[in-house]
Amino acid sequence: MATFISVPLKKSSEVDLVKPLSKFVTMNYPAGEEQTEYIRALEELNKLRKNALGRPLDKHDSSLEILLRYFDQLSAVEPKFPFSENQLCLTFTWKDAFDRGSLFGGSVKLALASLGYEKTCVLFNAAALASQIASEQNLDSDEGLRAAAKYYQLASGALLHIKDTVLSALNREPTMDISPETVGALHHIMLAQAQEVFFLKATSDKMKDAIIAKLANQAADFYGDAFKQCQYKENLPKEVLPVLAAKHCIMQANAELHQSILAKQNKHFGEEIARLQHAAELVKTVASRYDEYVSVKDLSDKINRALANAKKDNDFIYHDRVPEVKDLANIGKAALAKATAISPPLSQKFTDLFEKMVPMAVQQAMGVYNQRKAETVNRLVGTMREATNLCNGVLASLNLPAALEDLSGDTIPQSIAEKSRAVVSKGGLQSIEQLIRDLPDLMTRNREILDESLKMLDDEETTDNELRSKFNQRWNRTPSGDLYKPLRTEGANFRSKLDVATHADGVVRERFNTNCDMITLLCKSEGELNAAIPSANPAKTLQGSEVVNVLRSLLTQLDEVKREREGLEGEIKAATFDMTANFLAAMEQDRSINEEALSLSQLDQQYGQYNQKVQATLRTQEELLGKVQTAHQEFSGLKQSNSEANSREEVLKKLASAHDSYVEITNNLSEGTKFYNSLTEILLKFQNKCSDIVFARKTERDELLKELQQSIAREPSAPSFNAPAYQSNLAASAAAPGPGAANPTPAPRTVFVSGQAQQQTPQQPQPTQAKVQQPPARPPPPSFTPQGPTFNTAPCPPPLPRRQGATLRPWPHPARPRARPTPPTRDTRVHLSVFRSVCPWSFGPRLLDLCRPPLLTVLR
Repeated sequence: MATFISVPLKKSSEVDLVKPLSKFVTMNYPAGEEQTEYIRALEELNKLRKNALGRPLDKHDSSLEILLRYFDQLSAVEPKFPFSENQLCLTFTWKDAFDRGSLFGGSVKLALASLGYEKTCVLFNAAALASQIASEQNLDSDEGLRAAAKYYQLASGALLHIKDTVLSALNREPTMDISPETVGALHHIMLAQAQEVFFLKATSDKMKDAIIAKLANQAADFYGDAFKQCQYKENLPKEVLPVLAAKHCIMQANAELHQSILAKQNKHFGEEIARLQHAAELVKTVASRYDEYVSVKDLSDKINRALANAKKDNDFIYHDRVPEVKDLANIGKAALAKATAISPPLSQKFTDLFEKMVPMAVQQAMGVYNQRKAETVNRLVGTMREATNLCNGVLASLNLPAALEDLSGDTIPQSIAEKSRAVVSKGGLQSIEQLIRDLPDLMTRNREILDESLKMLDDEETTDNELRSKFNQRWNRTPSGDLYKPLRTEGANFRSKLDVATHADGVVRERFNTNCDMITLLCKSEGELNAAIPSANPAKTLQGSEVVNVLRSLLTQLDEVKREREGLEGEIKAATFDMTANFLAAMEQDRSINEEALSLSQLDQQYGQYNQKVQATLRTQEELLGKVQTAHQEFSGLKQSNSEANSREEVLKKLASAHDSYVEITNNLSEGTKFYNSLTEILLKFQNKCSDIVFARKTERDELLKELQQSIAREPSAPSFNAPAYQSNLAASAAAPGPGAANPTPAPRTVFVSGQAQQQTPQQPQPTQAKVQQPPARPPPPSFTPQGPTFNTAPCPPPLPRRQGATLRPWPHPARPRARPTPPTRDTRVHLSVFRSVCPWSFGPRLLDLCRPPLLTVLR
């Protein structure tokens, strides 16, 4: 009786996990011990997959442990790597577990770039192996019964989990073996078998008959539900339905048997007989219909002995009325079998190989946080730099502090001399020119990388669209246009940044051209610089005046403000805080990360004090500049004014402004060079991402083309072509006797009936033209054009007029006007063995098609 159903394993193609995942690790983690550790973990993961899927598995706990460990590792890795079709694309190929394939078409398989698909198939294999291990247990021992119940419940839970998650994990129609309907049916089978094991355990432990009856009745219900679920599943093995129907009857018979014992104990002898009779009928039905699959001899003998004894006692002693089966009270139910909840880790020996790697959600939150932090730092630093540039511009327009140092009117002011030395020490004009010459090359390189990356996407999308238009609905993979939308958006963002950077380069170049002459002057020697500056009458009377002292004091305070800002800028740039722990805690607590709230709170706490200090420096500068302008008005009124002095002051202002412009242009060009270099690294990563996804799509395309070829090979053959009209007419004319000719006696035909040859004498041909029988036309497969010889079926020209009694010659073939005439054909039946012996084996599977009516018609 103990016949149990087990699930076959799915087979997977080999996949290299190391190469694509290690590329992601090297691109996203700096070189060092951490990167080396992750790459080593990837090699262990690849080895774990080979052990779990790359070899036959024994029906043993250790094999199941390997499968569960691999499933747990996939569950742990899934949130830590961006597995998707347009990011980290890994294509997994699995065959249908219940498809046995065909000689020429191969087996049904599905290839998807989805880790959820891999997890689903691995969990299916875990359920299948658990069912096989359970079916191998010794049910005569207590340990075997416990193990079988455990594994059947695990298989049931795994299959139920697949039923609930497969559609969301795959986002497309799965193969039949893992479809919700199939795994739902298998879940019911495993649950019913687990309940049956509990019934066997209760029977072995000699528990009360009332409990055993309830367990058996519940098992019968489970088997009935499983039978209903499997009734229309054509992909399941043929023996499943008979076994389920037999088990339903057997469990119901056991329930009736033990309930009859309970009725006997309660002195209900008529009910005892009725239940035993019902049990005997159920067992008899199983023996007559399903004896090929299950044996019920022992149970039948037991029920028949109990029924005979009960009838004998009732007939001679009790004389209790035997009720109808429909009048019997329903037997209670007790469901002990429950599907095991699937919640990783399932393996007792699981250790995460990537324990130190944070999930992708945390990595993405960290990326957004770092961007917010950079924006905050740039805003504060930019505010201070703008304020410093404003201060320098105001002082340069007032010719300060050069005006205070140039009271003699014939020497270079100390501030101008220092500015000149600073420009020369930084490389002077040549350094700026070199940076300006380098920028277009850097920009061009970045544009070329971006264009090449997008061209790869365009080419692959064009190929995908061509194949989609060719195969129509058969080309059932995600359109490349939809898949590449995020990459194209990212590429458009890069192109926008390049356009903005190009415009900024033009602004910097224009500013350099404007200040080029003065910067050139600052690069000269002190004597040449002094000679280029116009001289003026001395104003030594202002050397000790109060207004000069006030201006110098105010300028000293402004220098202190600038130095304070430089210190603040260094502190702001150096401030760091690791938000990883905060994001991990939020994810563990809420299963999600409110990045914006956490980031803004931390940034306000971290940079709030710096923002207050920056604003204080802005207020101090504004106040000092107001005082400087007031004191400068008084200084200008006291200073002797003439044309030479004005010309000298104008040159000094331009030199001071040229120095400030030189510093700003140098900073802009350095930042531009840094921007282009960093963008090159980002674009190279973007190019690698595009290359990887295009390669994965190409692999998927090749697999899909191979599957389409196999599916086309499995479909019915193309329709037969009718013979051209002119051949039928000529054959009929050739067969018709000429005027005055005697009707010839045709040769007898041999027809093979049931393997014996019989001679038949055909009737004389009638003068009317016989109708040639044609096979029924079969429609061609959808979207498939038969690749066979092309026949020209155009109507033939009418026959030429001929003399009375002349021999009829067939019209030549249109494609071969000088070919030999086609001889008349005859409908002749040929035995298949004869045909096989004379025809070449190259006909292969089309041999039977060739032998279907009408049979071979060419005998020359």
